[in-house]
Amino acid sequence: MNPKEILFNAHQALDIEIGELTSLRNRLNDSFVKSVLAINESKGKLIVVGIGKSAHVANQIVATLNSTGTPSQFLHAAEAIHGDLGVIQKQDIVLCISYSGNSAEIVNLLPFLKEYSTALIGMTGNPDSKLGKMSDIILNTHVEKEACPNKLAPTSSTTVQMALGDALAVCLMELKGFKDVDCAKFQPGGSLGKNLTAKVEQFVSNNKPEVELETSIRDVIISVSGSKHGITVVVENEKIIGVITDGDIRRMLLNQDDISKVKASDIISKNPKTIDKNKLAKEAMQILKEYNIGQLVVTNDDQYFGIIDIHKLLDEGIN
Repeated sequence: MNPKEILFNAHQALDIEIGELTSLRNRLNDSFVKSVLAINESKGKLIVVGIGKSAHVANQIVATLNSTGTPSQFLHAAEAIHGDLGVIQKQDIVLCISYSGNSAEIVNLLPFLKEYSTALIGMTGNPDSKLGKMSDIILNTHVEKEACPNKLAPTSSTTVQMALGDALAVCLMELKGFKDVDCAKFQPGGSLGKNLTAKVEQFVSNNKPEVELETSIRDVIISVSGSKHGITVVVENEKIIGVITDGDIRRMLLNQDDISKVKASDIISKNPKTIDKNKLAKEAMQILKEYNIGQLVVTNDDQYFGIIDIHKLLDEGIN
């Protein structure tokens, strides 16, 4: 198979799945609305049941819901019948996923799912199946064609299931008023968590370069070079007056022949961009990007605290 054929097959698979997602979007109706409202108003958690490929989808949906403010738990259909049904409490709602709706394990489980929960939502591609008939609410995930060339392996159908799960999660987030600060509570780790929780203070440089207005150009150059950030802060009585960067020094050297009497006050850039040490690091990154600068002066109660560098933030995954 040559590269063109490989790309053709990939495009074809994606086109099929895009088409099925469009069909899903167009047939969303009151059943979806009822599902969202029922889950949101539930006093218990959401139990998501599946087997086979649908079990993998169920796990993904549970992970998304838990991280976005809807307490959920996965229940494997085969394990449920052998004791795990105990996780379901009467105030819970069950979302049972089965494309055919007639899998033996699912069918055997249905009477118990129905009895032990407040409501049974069936996510199935066959509304006339046993799952469909026993469900209080049906989410129709029917697809006309699997992307699999043999039209057998679950491809389009699992994509539709996961997309519908995402749609449920997003609608529930909106209903709950779930914001990024809430997301930080459930995902404190990794790059996402760091972006939502990390404070500026955590990334302040160990170097704290500073000079005074009367500092000689020689000492200014030493301070800028020693900072490793190409910048020094001009302070007076602990108040930030301005900054001097390596760019300021280069411009001064180009414009003046005699620099022996040059002082910090002669080349200072006043009103530098600053940020408080207790602000989120991502706010610092936003300022750095907006003004196309490499460093920010960090303050503590309006007094000079240190320097934060864009490269440090990027290295730490702050964006």
